[in-house]
Amino acid sequence: MGCFGFLKVMMFAFNGIIFLAGAAILGVGIWVKVDSGSILGFLKGIKDAPAEMNQILNVGYLLIAVGAVLLIIGFLGCCGAMKENRCMLLLFFVIVLVVFIAEVAGAVVILVFKPLAGELIEKLGTKVVQNIKKDYGENSDVTALWNATMDTLKCCGFYNYTDFTDSPFEKSTHLYPQQCCHSAVFSSCNDTIATVTGCFPKFKQLIDENTIVIVAVALGIAALEILAMVVSMTLYCIIGSKSG
Repeated sequence: MGCFGFLKVMMFAFNGIIFLAGAAILGVGIWVKVDSGSILGFLKGIKDAPAEMNQILNVGYLLIAVGAVLLIIGFLGCCGAMKENRCMLLLFFVIVLVVFIAEVAGAVVILVFKPLAGELIEKLGTKVVQNIKKDYGENSDVTALWNATMDTLKCCGFYNYTDFTDSPFEKSTHLYPQQCCHSAVFSSCNDTIATVTGCFPKFKQLIDENTIVIVAVALGIAALEILAMVVSMTLYCIIGSKSG
């Protein structure tokens, strides 16, 4: 098959995976925008939420955009390699290079504005707790969403069980949600045994425990992007020398 043929097959397989990943992300983005019962819908319902949180509500559009870009990249890479089209290969190289630069810039921004993210989460936490105290046990949508979240993540409230203190549920039952206690007996879930960790600390712990994996994945993606640019430019030059 030769070196040229091997590069073509590798380029086709790699971009086929990118194309499928783009389709999956695009599907998730569309689902997020269509699903009114998602966590984004819950964030919209939080009164007096920090203005910055409005940006999170656009995550569906972001996923759609990312999915569409990956679809285009995958298409250009596959067709450019198989049809030996230099224009497609060059366009593929440029797009991947722009994405790579944007990722590096994004990483720098995240590191620089990390303290600001902490302040934003603190503001969000305050509003979420206020929302729990006002609506949990009275608003069926809020109650169902929190129950589902706590069941899935095995956590209790945003910070801990005290988030439910003075909520309609706690006032009427003088108890805390069953998810806040390790005991399976609902009637025994009071403040003395409500020891289950809050959802935010649980989520933060999950990220901290998987920091190495996250960094490794990010570095792996960066390495694949560099490899894709090298292969596409190599094919571009080989095809150019053949046609010349």
